[in-house]
Amino acid sequence: MTLYLLVKYLHVLGAIVILGTGTGIAFFMLMAHRTNDAEFIARTASVVVIADAIFTLSAVILQPVTGGVLMMLSAMPITERWLLASLGLYVFAGLFWVPVVFMQIEIRDLARKAAEQRGALPERYFVLYRRWFAFGFPGFGATMLILWLMIAKPF
Repeated sequence: MTLYLLVKYLHVLGAIVILGTGTGIAFFMLMAHRTNDAEFIARTASVVVIADAIFTLSAVILQPVTGGVLMMLSAMPITERWLLASLGLYVFAGLFWVPVVFMQIEIRDLARKAAEQRGALPERYFVLYRRWFAFGFPGFGATMLILWLMIAKPF
């Protein structure tokens, strides 16, 4: 295996991890939320926060590194339009993902507190959950577009 193919493999693997972890996190948070069970939501959100820290963050860091190495190895100029669009979408997705991380932490903490007090989830939880849900669409959509751009290189 050449260095180029190894780096390309790591780059594609990073994209898979970002999309797969994002999809899994969204599914499990949605399913937990539907129960309205503070204890279950707290446990699920705790795992989600850990998964984001381990998997998503490492892949998010890996992507620009492997992408830069691929550009260098292939002598691809950064001025390629598909690449510029991908980088812009990467920043755009990050603008939604970073706040989501903090929302998940607060959601976890609010659910833990409600579970410990054997009380109802506070209104702040529902506000955060709706915002978390809404932020997922542009962030995930941008990531899907980046994947398409990486494969198709349409312009």
